[in-house]
Amino acid sequence: MEKILSELKPKESGKVKKIYGEGMLHKRLLDMGIIKGAKIEVIKVAPLGDPIDIKVKGYHLSLRKEEAAQISIEVN
Repeated sequence: MEKILSELKPKESGKVKKIYGEGMLHKRLLDMGIIKGAKIEVIKVAPLGDPIDIKVKGYHLSLRKEEAAQISIEVN
């Protein structure tokens, strides 16, 4: 099942299927290790939904909700 990263709840995980962001956002996501096929787990979502704490390749990262909305995930 495919979802957008910003829709996932804590403890849900999956693999990156596609990154829709362009330009600097796309480069930033790639630099953080968010590439096609990378496994992502949502650790925590702030009460208002922003930011979203994730785990990628053993690293804990935070993304703004708008950034997470640019990442398509194949949910396990």
